Parts: sequence; C-alpha cells; structure tokens
Amino acid sequence: MKRYRTAAIAAIMAAAGACSGDKAGGVSRPEAEAPWAPAKLTSVKGVPATEIEAALKKKLTGSPPAKIDDEQWAHTKKLYRAFGDNPLWLSSDGLHSDRAFALANAVLQVEQDGMRMDAYPVGPLAQAMIGVTQNKNPTADQLADADLILSAAFAALGEDYLTGQVDPKTVAQNWHIDPEDEQVDSALVRAMRISALDKAIATMRPQDPDYASLRKALDQFQQIVVKGGWKGVPEGEAVKPGERMSAMRIAALRARLAAEGFSAAGDSTGGAVYDHALAGAVANFQAHHGIVVDSMLGKETVDALNQSAPYRAAQIAANLERLRWLPRNFGSRYIYVNVPAFRLDAYDKGEKALSMKVIVGEDFEDKATPVFSDVMETVVFRPYWNVTPDIAAKEIFPKIQSNPGYLASNDYELYQEGGATRVRQRPGDKNALGFVKFLFPNDFNIYLHDTPNHELFEKDVRAFSHGCIRVEKPSELAQWVLGWDASRVDAAMHGSDNNSVKVPQKIPVYIVYGTAYIRDNQLYFGNDLYDRDDKLVAQVMRGALPTTEMVNAVQALRRIAART
Repeated sequence: MKRYRTAAIAAIMAAAGACSGDKAGGVSRPEAEAPWAPAKLTSVKGVPATEIEAALKKKLTGSPPAKIDDEQWAHTKKLYRAFGDNPLWLSSDGLHSDRAFALANAVLQVEQDGMRMDAYPVGPLAQAMIGVTQNKNPTADQLADADLILSAAFAALGEDYLTGQVDPKTVAQNWHIDPEDEQVDSALVRAMRISALDKAIATMRPQDPDYASLRKALDQFQQIVVKGGWKGVPEGEAVKPGERMSAMRIAALRARLAAEGFSAAGDSTGGAVYDHALAGAVANFQAHHGIVVDSMLGKETVDALNQSAPYRAAQIAANLERLRWLPRNFGSRYIYVNVPAFRLDAYDKGEKALSMKVIVGEDFEDKATPVFSDVMETVVFRPYWNVTPDIAAKEIFPKIQSNPGYLASNDYELYQEGGATRVRQRPGDKNALGFVKFLFPNDFNIYLHDTPNHELFEKDVRAFSHGCIRVEKPSELAQWVLGWDASRVDAAMHGSDNNSVKVPQKIPVYIVYGTAYIRDNQLYFGNDLYDRDDKLVAQVMRGALPTTEMVNAVQALRRIAART
C-alpha cells in the first residue's frame, strides 16, 4: 500500500510541475504575505463566469459529492459564503494550478498523519481535474464540478486535521473531550486566505512537538512495513539472564530487537546463553512497551515482540488520531495526565514545569479512568475520604461484618447523609487520599490525590486505584498549583483537617489515553490497560488495501502526469 500511494503522489507532483511533499516532521507556519482572495473572473477558458457561478449555486443546493458527509458539506457551503459564493479554485485559463495541486497533493499524503486516504473523494477529484486540465472547451457544469469537489475535499481534510477522522464514540474510547467543531469553519477560512496553501493545510494539524515526533515514528514504522516487517521470536519457556537458550531462538530475538532499534551488544557466549547484554536490550524493549521491566524473556514480552509491524504502525496512527481529538489550545497553564503512560506533566507557558508518576484506575468493575477534561478549582489539605456507596457496599461493609474492629483500626467512621448510612475515613496517616487532594469538578467523581502507599510508584505498571489518580509528588504539585513555597504546603499538610484552598487561577486538567507517545524524544508504547486500541486500530487500518476506486483514481492521476 505504501508503494501504491507513493506512485500516486509522484503522479500528481509531476502533473503539478513539481509540488513539494511534506515528509513526516516538524511543520512551519506560513510566512506573512498578502492574503489570498478569489480572482475576479469574467470567464474561464472562454466560459462566462456568470454561467459557472450559476451552475455552482445550483450544485450547492443539491446533495454532497461522494465521500463527503453532511457535516463536511455544511462546512463547504459556509466556505463559499465566506468568499461571496465565488469559485475558489479557478483562474481565467482553468484551474488555479498551484492551489489545486497543493490540495490534491495534501490529500494523497494523508497517510503520513495516519489518516485513511479512502475517506476522501480521490476518484471524483481526479476526474474533475482531468475535466478542466485536459479539456480545451470545458462546460460551465464541468468547471463548477471541479471547483466544488476541490472545496469539499479541502473542507473534509481540514475538518479531519482539526477534529479527527474517526468519531471516538464509535470506537469505544470512553472519551468525553468534545472536539472544537465550532472553530472548524473559521479555521478553514483562515487557511484558505493564505497564499501558500500547502503550508496553510499543514497548520491545521496539531502543532505540538509530540505530534510531529509521532509522525516521524509512523514514517519509520511504515518503512519497516514496506520492507516486509519483522520475523517473530519462537515461543518457549521463560528465560532469565544467564540461562541457556537455543541459538536459533537467540538469533531470532536479536534480529527482532534490532528491527525496532533495540540492538544488543555482540554475542560473547557462543549464542547458546541468554546473556546479560541481550537481557539488557530486552529490558529496554520492555520499558518502551508498557511491560514490567524484569529482563526476563517471558510470555508477555514474547507476545509484544511478536506483535506485527503493521499493527504497531496502525497503533501510532491511532494515537495521532487521539491527538487530533484534543483541543488545539490547552491554556497557558495546564495539567496533562496520560493514563497508559502513568505520567502527569504540568505545563506553564508551553514549557514542562513538573513531571511525575501517577497511579490510575484498574480495569475492573468500572474502575477504569475515563478520558475527559475539566478545570481545577480547589486543593484540600488533610481531606476526609468519603467512600462512595458502591465501594462501601463491595469492600467496606463486608469487612466490618467479618471484623467488628475494622472501622476503628483503619480510621473509618459512619455518618448519616440523606437517610443513608455512609462511610468516611478521617484525615491522617492512614487516609487513602493522603494529605492532599486536587479537585476539578466533573461527572465522574475523579480527582488527583496523595496516597499513603508510595511504594506502589516503584511498580512499572501502576493501575491499582478506584478510578481516581494518585500522584507521586503531591507536595510539589500543590506548590505549583497554589504558588506556595514548600514550607507553607508542609504546614498545611500537617495543619487543620479538611482545609479547602481555592486555586488562584483555575487550571485546565486533561486526562487522556495515549498508547503510543513520546517521552524524552523517544517513542513508547504504553500499556493498553482498558483494551481501547482494538477498535480504533482496526478503524485506521481499514485503508490498508487499495479498493478498485482508489486504483482507478491513481491511474487517472498518472494519465494527468503523462499528458503534461
């Protein structure tokens, strides 16, 4: 499929007279220049502009072109209204070639962002462009068709960059951060007004460095797939460092690790021992794939090694899609928690100010941590833990029945609320929330908090909570959130009980789910704790095999290239 798409790109670049491709990497914003506006046309290839505009107006009242859904069609109509219902892609001698081919080239390179090219009207786009570029006497209807399909493709591509190509609700993501749909129309108009349309389109994708780095990683894995992927490691008994192992299995392991960039030192043991250098490479692989780092070649590690290269590439593509689902502006100060990475990062003016490990919800009986965003408003020092009725019924009351002294020994107490008997844990050393909690009101009753069990942060896989998120450095987080020094925070942690402090400036909190992510400029595959990759990965892989329509579209583009 990669070779197939590369041929398509080459064809349209030839037709454009050298359109430049944008390979995976950082993108630059367009330089300041005079804004673009539609040409004031009197005719196109001899066809009166009034006839073209009439045909275009009629088509805009009809059904959307193939592959264009109702929402994209609505964006297309608004785009025309923003420019006075004028043709947007035509010049007096046919197509506005630089802009038309820049758009077509962008559509044919969406695989570099992990997006499916078959979601766009590639076939109709090719035919419409042929109808104008290869026809000396096109009709008003043909010219209107070409202009309309180009505008619709532009709207569809822009919307997908801005809000994602897949609806998270259709792929079981438990995702509750809504895309900023209301900003799509204004973003499309702004991009359309930029003369260098290729750069304008690039600015509609997420601009943060992690997105650009994931694009590079995707390109690397796509190249691995093109070369045939990698061979797996034969299954067998778990092996510890220093233990004997078949030379054939060791050779397969070395080759598999090297394919993904985890090369071990040279074989100094004759190839029959799982030596410490090879075990070190396995440990590095484990650390980058959400596996407990024990240097052993066990079943979980072998299963991860034997995951196919196409799946890993699609997994990166799935996480590029998740980044497109997020808002483009997180605010000047915000907190970002990636659940599969077990990591919290706090940002101030675009720079990472604080980073720490977290413990997240285990995937058991609704304890999985959802994806959502809200605003931190309050910090509570020495909090009570008000046990939810569900946790009390399943965990606390059965223990009380079997051990009457359980409440007192664990600092619990009973109280009445709304006619029901509730349980809460008093502030102190045993309190499950530790000495501080951070509240950002939400529908899921999720918050950040301290914990008395700090030894759990030494674990590589940290999914133990009831859905809330325990933080490794609660004092440092409180200092950053409130702007206090360490001594003041320490005094509050050992001061009065249930002391609520308002945050001086509300702070957005984003709880996200990214199973392929960048840390310290390296690619990591996180632990897919809640099995949310399966449906999304399958969705983004749907474009892996060329359909008849796509093959015909590429052939059409080749014909364009052959005639120029």
